Amino acid sequence: MTAAQALPEDSSPLHEDCLDYTPTARSVTLARRRAARLVTAWGHPHRAGEVALLVSELATNALIHGSLRGRLFRVHLTVTGGAIRIEVSDPRGERLPGLREAGRDECYGRGLALVDAVADRWGVEPRTVGKTVFAELALRQPETPRGPHRLDASPAQGADRTTTTRRPRV
Repeated sequence: MTAAQALPEDSSPLHEDCLDYTPTARSVTLARRRAARLVTAWGHPHRAGEVALLVSELATNALIHGSLRGRLFRVHLTVTGGAIRIEVSDPRGERLPGLREAGRDECYGRGLALVDAVADRWGVEPRTVGKTVFAELALRQPETPRGPHRLDASPAQGADRTTTTRRPRV
């Protein structure tokens, strides 16, 4: 987990959406679908799956660990020139999230491990009432194609060699 910092590169929002949800399981599904649809509409369809996963995990944590009767949780999406930021706020500021090792037979406990693996950065920000858990995905320049590709097409340079490109972590 990292401390809250400014978004990378240009931090002025290009697109923004904020919606409050009732603390029910159906709201997690609605938030996940809305986030994927918006990120696609905003021109980042290649990141929609990652955004959907992050919204789902953070909203589920807000529902399970941060909800109070009669209080909503909020999902706030922001796209800047450098990142997609997902924020989920809930009213339980005293219950801070943390990474933990889930046992093999446990049904729960893997959500933040997924967030940590997918997000380029994540953390917690206190609020006057409650907390906000955020995750960020850096918007990189178009990547080289994934999968095997030729290093050099010239036969003299060993054209039969291939390499696999992996997405770099920021």
